[in-house]
Amino acid sequence: MESARSGGVAADARERGVLVSRSCAVPDVSFRAFLTDQAVPRIHWFAPDGLELAGGRAAARLTAAGPDRFDALRAGARAIFADVDHEGPAVTRPRMLGGIAFTDDHDPAPPWEGFAGASFVLPAVQLTRGADTTYLTVSRFAPDADPDAVEADLDEVRDRIADLPAMVPSGDPPGVRETRHRTDAGQWQAQVGEAAERIREGSLRKVVLALALDVDLDAEVDVPSVLERLRRTYPQCYRFLVQPTEAAGFFGAPPERLVRLDGRRVETEALAGSVARGATPEEDAELAAALVGSEKIQHEQGLVAEAIRDLLDPLGEVTVGGQEIHRLATIQHLRTPITADLAADEHVLSIVEALHPTPAVGGLPPEEAARTIRETETFERGWYASPVGWFDAEGDGEFAVAIRSGVAGGRRATLFAGNGIVGDSDPASEWEEVQLKYRPILDELKRR
Repeated sequence: MESARSGGVAADARERGVLVSRSCAVPDVSFRAFLTDQAVPRIHWFAPDGLELAGGRAAARLTAAGPDRFDALRAGARAIFADVDHEGPAVTRPRMLGGIAFTDDHDPAPPWEGFAGASFVLPAVQLTRGADTTYLTVSRFAPDADPDAVEADLDEVRDRIADLPAMVPSGDPPGVRETRHRTDAGQWQAQVGEAAERIREGSLRKVVLALALDVDLDAEVDVPSVLERLRRTYPQCYRFLVQPTEAAGFFGAPPERLVRLDGRRVETEALAGSVARGATPEEDAELAAALVGSEKIQHEQGLVAEAIRDLLDPLGEVTVGGQEIHRLATIQHLRTPITADLAADEHVLSIVEALHPTPAVGGLPPEEAARTIRETETFERGWYASPVGWFDAEGDGEFAVAIRSGVAGGRRATLFAGNGIVGDSDPASEWEEVQLKYRPILDELKRR
């Protein structure tokens, strides 16, 4: 493999090979049990529209880093998908799954050991759950990939997973022994105050400042079990797992789509502003009304929607929808759907490159916000708030924004959360609001 900062791709994608993929329907099987049964790298993806993918091992892998990482990924994808022999329903077509670090100078320091600046895997073994059917897929990528051998592998794996249960209890949470903010309340509120002052002075319009929470666990964490609990608590959210090694996996239940590309149709959204759920329907409605009526949140939401529209506008016709309340189990957000009809064919990675980081996780103007984040935050964001998702041979795909997320392994986890700061942000209120954003993951680690 080339240097970690070279922008290169993994060796198995630089050489021309044949991608052979075979699929068959199988009885429903627990995705948790399937993931636990697979060797690393492990991948899991669930979208609110019902598509669910889980895979293990790598038939092909792409890694890249540095300023040219998107170019390297697209070049590697062309090599992998140059010669595809796939037999199976369209929903089982070969896809690369993975993600991209928040910045192009990603440092794989703890807790991000094993995470490249960008990494995508085409699983050697994959389960796909569509509308009402579960499929097993086996794939191989090699100059001499043999369809007969792949079909034999498919039969062998099908026999092996036949012993896996259709349902598995989600298991007991590991329990939380201790939590430690890497930035304490006083320090972070001072950072928020300084950022708000910079915005009022005019050099910055908005910036998202994040926090990292280290968590010591009472027992070893089983990430597939955490994902199963998140399935029940946050069914309307994305869910993902990227686990390159046995040491740790990055996972989460983000509420926010970065982009979905189907042909020339782009779907994205502006998600900015949050408030807690109410204890009663009346209180819930009052909190939502306060969210909509907040001048600060409307300003923040407007900045995000305007920036996304401006980024997509050179590519086609953009439509900005009306605001909605996006309600989750513990939090509710202000959401604006945005669509675009592209004037020409594009790869979803190109749309990701254009949009990331949106002002919902970075700020405005992008360069000034990035500089403020680098100068202010005292930890490595790694893959937090990064694009995670998939793409296929046609360049179609879907990516979520990896918020409400954490990286965990053994008896340790690190969770991340952030808040958008504007000129009239109140540091104490921002601290209270950002604590809500740990809850989706932290609650599933605590013993009840």
